[in-house]
Amino acid sequence: MDKNLQKPKIHRVATVAQSRLFTVESVDLEFSNGARRVYERMKPSHHETVMVVPVLDDHLLLIREYGAGIEDYELGFPKGLIDPGEVVMEAANRELMEEAGFGGRNFTFLRRLSMAPSYFSSKMHIVVAQNLYPQRLQGDEPEPLPLVRWPISRMLALLDEPDFCEARNVSALFLAHAWLNRTPGEE
Repeated sequence: MDKNLQKPKIHRVATVAQSRLFTVESVDLEFSNGARRVYERMKPSHHETVMVVPVLDDHLLLIREYGAGIEDYELGFPKGLIDPGEVVMEAANRELMEEAGFGGRNFTFLRRLSMAPSYFSSKMHIVVAQNLYPQRLQGDEPEPLPLVRWPISRMLALLDEPDFCEARNVSALFLAHAWLNRTPGEE
């Protein structure tokens, strides 16, 4: 980070809208050069999420899940909130069991991502799950999630699929591709 950058001064934070799930705040900021702006953001939360890239033999496992925001089904990796008291890998295994019907014996952390940092404070942990075994847990999904097996040898062809376009899934795909194709001894 540039040591010369100075965070803006926050003059006022106010709730401008609230629903069952979301609170929208306005944030009155003054930048170090004197410029003032009022931004809107989702109220910051310390809840983090996890996305799992499951590897079963020579395939990736994906699910199709309805997205109310796009009013359609999206192909992607299992994901969800990290529950209070859970660590990232426990949440990854639970979400994998709930959404894909598999548990994992080995998990590798790849990266923590932020999503639209101008509007959200949320962080998502991307992990790879390997050495999978059949295991299902009841989740909160309103319907069964179809499982899709995708050959690792064609993993970047997922980018050509019209229903694989959510940015977090694309990021996880590239991170997993780089990790799976690293040279021996490279970490």
